[in-house]
Amino acid sequence: MAGPRKRSALIARLVSDQPGGSQASILEELRRCLLDGEVPPGTPIPLDEVAQVFGVSRIPVREALKTLIGEGLVEHRPNLGYHVARLTARELHELYVVREVLEVAALTAAVASATEQDDVEATATHEALGHAIEAHDVRGYHRDSRRFHLALVRPCGMHRLLAMLESAWNTTEPVQPMAHVSDGAKAEMHRDHEEMLAAFLARDVERLVAAARAHHGRLRASLATLPRHTGLLVEGE
Repeated sequence: MAGPRKRSALIARLVSDQPGGSQASILEELRRCLLDGEVPPGTPIPLDEVAQVFGVSRIPVREALKTLIGEGLVEHRPNLGYHVARLTARELHELYVVREVLEVAALTAAVASATEQDDVEATATHEALGHAIEAHDVRGYHRDSRRFHLALVRPCGMHRLLAMLESAWNTTEPVQPMAHVSDGAKAEMHRDHEEMLAAFLARDVERLVAAARAHHGRLRASLATLPRHTGLLVEGE
């Protein structure tokens, strides 16, 4: 006889301040949970339980999930329901290649448009990233690494390009690949960040692009060392 069904990790993370939330607020909260690294790929998304959390019918939840399917964060299979999307190792590698191409394009344009305020923000996020490394704060490292990269590219003002970059980045977030990288590898990547920041502050686009490409090469190399027993990636690919 089967035991009681284990509660989905997603349900424990969802927060609803008031019942009857709008579809937009449901979508925002679901997306937040999927991107914060606490809901692993493959986690079931029970439609009825999600609807109960928000005090709504299935309809707005289903519509929100359709949007997340389009963003690559959720997958749906007939008779199996909704789950947090899983990637193959090849797909994960491909997304990092896409991120490099988009980020280099954004950085090239950002240098010409950056202001002193952009310098302040980039420096602050770099310092926060350093504190996360010192504190061995894995979630903080993941969060602040993203904040640092976005602080460097945001001045480009190319909104469609930035949206594509964030979309590619979002698709990899449930995997949280940097959570499995050694402290030594994180230290090397942080040295890359230091070089990227120095080049950004100097408005040296060639130096910045070279540092970014070296950093992404290190990122892709780290993917090959990810443990395969975690269940985060689809096996056999």
